[in-house]
Amino acid sequence: MTADPAGVLERRTEPADRTRAIGAASLERLFRREDVQLREKCLWRLLYETAARAHEILSADVTDLDLENKRLRVRRKGGDSDWLHFQSGSARLLPRLIGERDAGPIFLADRRPSPARAPAALDLCPITGRGRLSYERSAYLFKRSSLKVSRTGWTLHQLRHSALTHLAEAGVNLPLLMAKSGHENLRSLQKYARPSADAVAAMTAAHDPARRRR
Repeated sequence: MTADPAGVLERRTEPADRTRAIGAASLERLFRREDVQLREKCLWRLLYETAARAHEILSADVTDLDLENKRLRVRRKGGDSDWLHFQSGSARLLPRLIGERDAGPIFLADRRPSPARAPAALDLCPITGRGRLSYERSAYLFKRSSLKVSRTGWTLHQLRHSALTHLAEAGVNLPLLMAKSGHENLRSLQKYARPSADAVAAMTAAHDPARRRR
């Protein structure tokens, strides 16, 4: 064959979902609710401030934390080790959550596992005997709590989506966003780094000629 048979093929259109980003004000209202437990507040802030995948944070141990430099060592989706950087919100909550623990998972389940369902030693806290908090449990708690500020509730993945959207709206460039999110493919990142409808509306209003004439 002298011609490339794939030359006439077109890439399948990927519909964009522009509604998944949660407004920063809505997130802050949820984070500050008095009926939310410390563990959940810490997890949600850490997910948002690092723009990490939920399994990356839930798999982290106390020994992976560098509180002085506000960073956390995690295993990325492809298996590479990387540092995630967080902000003051998480830095204030993490010491309260960990207390005197110096080993084991950062985020622990509510109670000790039964002997018949005991996880691997790596997933147990040597001090409390409690296991690692599961994705299913943390996702359920986030959904349930977010129903108090949203009709449909939110997913843990929306914290990552929202963080990247808000950074893009603030003018952070794509190379930095890729480093923050751990994406290796720019096309994958672009699904997240899209300004929200609220940001577009605010920009449109700010550049309205009628407004400038007032």
